[in-house]
Amino acid sequence: MRALAQPLALTLALAAAPAAASELSSTITDQLILPAFQELAADSQALNTAAQEDCHPQSETLRAAYADAFDAWIAASSYRFGPTETDSRAFALAFWPDSRSKTPKALANLIRSEDPGISDPMQFASYSIAARGFYALEYLLFDPQLSTEGSDKYRCALTRAISTDIAATSQSIKTDWEQNYAAEMRSPANRYQSDEEITQELLKALTTGLQVLDDMRLGRPLGTFDRPRPNRAEARRSGRSLRHVLVSLNALEPLAVALADNRTDLQAKITAGFAKAREKAETLNDPVFAGVAVPASRFRIESLQQEIKDLRRLVAGELGPALGVEAGFNALDGD
Repeated sequence: MRALAQPLALTLALAAAPAAASELSSTITDQLILPAFQELAADSQALNTAAQEDCHPQSETLRAAYADAFDAWIAASSYRFGPTETDSRAFALAFWPDSRSKTPKALANLIRSEDPGISDPMQFASYSIAARGFYALEYLLFDPQLSTEGSDKYRCALTRAISTDIAATSQSIKTDWEQNYAAEMRSPANRYQSDEEITQELLKALTTGLQVLDDMRLGRPLGTFDRPRPNRAEARRSGRSLRHVLVSLNALEPLAVALADNRTDLQAKITAGFAKAREKAETLNDPVFAGVAVPASRFRIESLQQEIKDLRRLVAGELGPALGVEAGFNALDGD
């Protein structure tokens, strides 16, 4: 698992971006969005290669490749518009939250029946999204039951099928961004009618990313004081729950700073807010948020959540008005 990089250098580079909205969106597209999906495609292909070479769930090489590719998805996942929405690609990569446990059920059914369709990538791509993507692969690599269910040969084939599918989906997103959607973000033409609409899309990506951190990555395991839900922590089987918070913070900060453009006071507030949230996350020492059920450690997790709530207020109360746009609705609203 690669070390978590601090976003300082990129943040400082983006801080000098020009004020024109079209130039701002071009900078964000070229320096943040395209590299994020290029990294995802490269790391997902490395995951596929590792799975073809050694599909054993205890393989350190496979698990390391899985960790790198999952990191890349979490970093890119806030740009959940355009190519990631085509053919439900985002859900095919990351079906979560899974409140009805559809993923383990779908995987168990495949393993029990030894469905031969998984050997055909085109056919597997038509299967339920619950059986595809990073969370499905997590079960096969880390879940005590599903990582030993059925025959070793079939589980190996399923691990390889999911890895191949992740690589193909990631490559499709990357290609679509490079060949089509990047041009849409650089200059309004068809999909966007004005620079303001593009800026609104980018602001919505930021606000949605912060909402996922607050309501889902932290809110779901926190539950309530009387009824904490540690088993709802994201990617807890692979011990990645806290890591996803840090990866997301490091990916969202450069976007927030870039959107603040040359407003140095606002950029300083944003940078300080992310630094406080990151510091609290880094000192938790609770990789799967098990501490939500213990009052003393629960307070520290709630304190981290509060820092993210403060960032959400800063973005809604100062960044949005400074840009002259509102984030608008996203797929999480009303859930």
